[in-house]
Amino acid sequence: MATHRSITRILRSLPNTSRNACSQHHHHNYHRASWLHAEAFAKRYSSNTATVVAAAASPSNEQTTSSSSSSAGSTGGSNSSIISKQLKTTSDLPLKTYNVTKADARPKLSEHHKITFDEKKTLVPWEEGKTSHFQHIWMRDHCQCSECFHPETKQRILNTFTIPKNIQPDKVEAEEKGMKIKWKNDGHKSFYTWEWLHLHSYNPRLERYISPQFKFWGSEIAERPPEVEYEAVMESDAGVGEWTRKIRKYGFCYVKGVPVTPEATKELIQRISHIKHTHYGGFWDFTSDLSKKDTAYTTLALGVHTDTTYFSDPAGLQLFHLLSHTEGSGGQSILVDGFRAAKILREEDPTAYRVLSNVRIPSHSSGNHDSSIQPFAPFPVFNHHPVNGELIMVRWNNDDRTTMDRWDDPADVERFYEATRAWNDVLNRRESEYREQLVPGRPLIFDNWRVLHGRAAFDGKRRLCGAYISRDDFMSRFVISNSKREDVLKAL
Repeated sequence: MATHRSITRILRSLPNTSRNACSQHHHHNYHRASWLHAEAFAKRYSSNTATVVAAAASPSNEQTTSSSSSSAGSTGGSNSSIISKQLKTTSDLPLKTYNVTKADARPKLSEHHKITFDEKKTLVPWEEGKTSHFQHIWMRDHCQCSECFHPETKQRILNTFTIPKNIQPDKVEAEEKGMKIKWKNDGHKSFYTWEWLHLHSYNPRLERYISPQFKFWGSEIAERPPEVEYEAVMESDAGVGEWTRKIRKYGFCYVKGVPVTPEATKELIQRISHIKHTHYGGFWDFTSDLSKKDTAYTTLALGVHTDTTYFSDPAGLQLFHLLSHTEGSGGQSILVDGFRAAKILREEDPTAYRVLSNVRIPSHSSGNHDSSIQPFAPFPVFNHHPVNGELIMVRWNNDDRTTMDRWDDPADVERFYEATRAWNDVLNRRESEYREQLVPGRPLIFDNWRVLHGRAAFDGKRRLCGAYISRDDFMSRFVISNSKREDVLKAL
């Protein structure tokens, strides 16, 4: 939860091109993308002994919209029953943010009320009319001084468990830039800026939740696909910032003018982060020779899918650079915006969407004799943030499914196949597909948690290179290259 809120706060400082429009309007015009159908519900179902709850928000009415956060994160067995779901209304869901207007949300202390404290908490009144309640144990644990919080590593030095249970202030003073506390128990002095206190207020929460902006697209994106210049990316962090913003917004981006060599391509992708090593190696340079026992290393057509569904943590970004294609033709690339497709499925067939948000699909990679890779637990196709219910990841590779033989209710078998049929129909609609022939000098990079990719069959010999980057490394680079470091650190 702390990580999610930190990213949310950082998004407030990003350029408008990569923020939700809600940051520019009064809060009653604010829309948050939902990925479950319009009547929000929390889903409960058993998977052996595990219970998972996924919450949902109200639906968005925009195509340029937002969706965020992490997967529904639970452990347990696969393909659990989807029958005994307990529906809930939005009012049943926990309030996770406190919405205020942009004009009112200022870290300014009230001129008409005083800071007070009792045995358990300190009350800080704000000009906007809200009062933050900070418990003393929390305040002492979050002291920002150099004795308690390392100024270089940004790690806690204070031993939390040495703080007395009955910790109390001896004196609390309001100063121009913040609040000073002298603690009764150990005489330690702490100082908290008004900005920090407002940003981290938890009772109530004063900072709005802001979803990142995603531009949904279909086949029409072919008219103007996102692209950046190679020289801009290689020469400055500003160029990397533009690149990562476009990847984040559209889910993919081309880089124009890249030297047609593996070396230049590797240097390019490392401008975002270090390469994620897998059983395919680190940086790839391959042809259709089945050197790795995967259909990607053949000339066969590949239906749209996401890669590494058999990893507990699927690859975040994937880059392909076509170095050459000789003695043949074909191999056109196919991209589908998985978030847009999920939204369509939710609107057209909410039952199918619910099934694919619950049934867990076991996956594997076992073509190579020295490995059989499987995630720590099966995951559903649609993975949602455990707090706000928004879609964060699509995991879909029909070819990599293992035997599904753990059904709590046999009736779920037919429901699952009906749901996947409906999902496959949305993915394969002509208006969903963006088709483009890769060419040397123009690598393609895409968000593997959002964009599904495939290719047409081909003949001849194609040589490609590329690599994976982890999701966390990409998000770190996106945030750092699009905001000030001091803003990032304030949000921690």
